[in-house]
Formats: sequence, structure tokens, C-alpha cells
Amino acid sequence: MDGPAVKAILFDLDNTLIETSRAGAVAIHQTSELLKTTLGLDDETVRSICDKFKQKLFHESFDPSAGRSIDDVRVHHWEESLEETVGSRSTPSLAAQCYYLWKNSRLQHLCLSLEVCNLLKQLRSKYQLLLVTNGETQTQREKVEAVRCEEFFDAIVVGGEHAEQKPFVSIFTLCFNMLQVEARDCVMVGDSLDTDIQGGFNAGVRATVWISSAEGVVSDGSVKPDYTIPTVLDLPRILAQLQ
Repeated sequence: MDGPAVKAILFDLDNTLIETSRAGAVAIHQTSELLKTTLGLDDETVRSICDKFKQKLFHESFDPSAGRSIDDVRVHHWEESLEETVGSRSTPSLAAQCYYLWKNSRLQHLCLSLEVCNLLKQLRSKYQLLLVTNGETQTQREKVEAVRCEEFFDAIVVGGEHAEQKPFVSIFTLCFNMLQVEARDCVMVGDSLDTDIQGGFNAGVRATVWISSAEGVVSDGSVKPDYTIPTVLDLPRILAQLQ
């Protein structure tokens, strides 16, 4: 792909640099064990409770002006999941126990691998690096702190702190301005076609790189990335092609 030299790389966080899905699975397993021990439930019932929580998390709509914290909202997710599955068998404090066990376990199992750390150090010697992650402010800042990634980036942008998140052009424009670069100088790297790749396309970046272990299968109607790699560790190969 011919074009100007790359000056900056924009990275997504979850499931791009850190394995959030895997950490979440460990956290759900640990919470399941708590439910089994506390309520004496069978595996199927516990699975139903956890599946309900994950669905509520997936469809979550958080309004910080409503007077409740994200912790309050997610404790309520567990309260509803328990009530919908086992009714009055749960205790008032159990939902909070479930939430904080899930949250803390997930954070404990998030990390930047040594290989990813070395990659970011290598790349930062040649490019400006910016982390741009969608999500609620507290949640994403806690992840950033947990994995100690600030030292690898010239700037960190959390979508929840701004009026619009990826894939809207406004947040990409903010990123470009922070680094004092043009869109055509940048590469966007992420695991989501709908937010990372579509957003990079909308903003007019030099190239988009999709992190996908599913053999690069793009569903009909989805934006097509310029490049697809199974792991961010393969990014230097793509950058070499862009120079």
C-alpha cells in the first residue's frame, strides 16, 4: 500500500494488547465457585446466573449523571441475575460479593505480556504510540492502572471521558491533535471491526490492522480491514510493508 510514512500507531486495549476475554472467563469461574459454595447450586443453575450477568454487561447502558457509580450498576446486574434465576434464595450482600470477586479477579488476571511490552518499547523508538479504548471511565482506567501500560504510550484516551467514542471521527481527531499528526500518518490497530476498524476507516487513517484469531473472516456488511493478523506481535511485519 503506497502512501506517506507512518508516524503514529493507535492501539485498542481490550483483546488487542491484553486478553480481557480470557481474564473475564477466569473471573466468572471464580464467581461460579462462590455461588456453588454459598447457595449449594448445581452447575446448570450457576451457569444460568452467570450468563444472565454477562448479557446484562453486554447490553449495559451507563449514565454517569444518574447518580450511580458503575460499581452500583454492576452489583445490580448480579442482584437481577440472582433474582431472575433463584428468586429469594440469595442474601442481600451476595450480589456485592459476586461483583467484587468478579471485578477484582478480572483485574488481577489482566496483564501486558513480556512479549507485548517488548513490542511496545521497540515501536515507541520509531513511532508515537497512543492508546484509545472505548468504555466507561472508571472501568477502563482501572484496567490501564492494573496492567501498568502508561509508560509505553505518548497519550491515553478513554472513550467514556468524551462526548463520542470509537467509531466516531471526533475521538480520532482528538487523538491526531494530541499527537500533532494527520490521519494519513497513523495506523489503527484493534480487534473490533465495528469500532476500531470502522473508526479508523471513517477517520481516514493510513491503514487499519485487525487483530483476529478467527482466520480473518469478515462478515457481510462489515468494513474490511487493510490487514488482518492473529496477534499484535505480528504488527512489525505489517509496518515494514507500509514504509
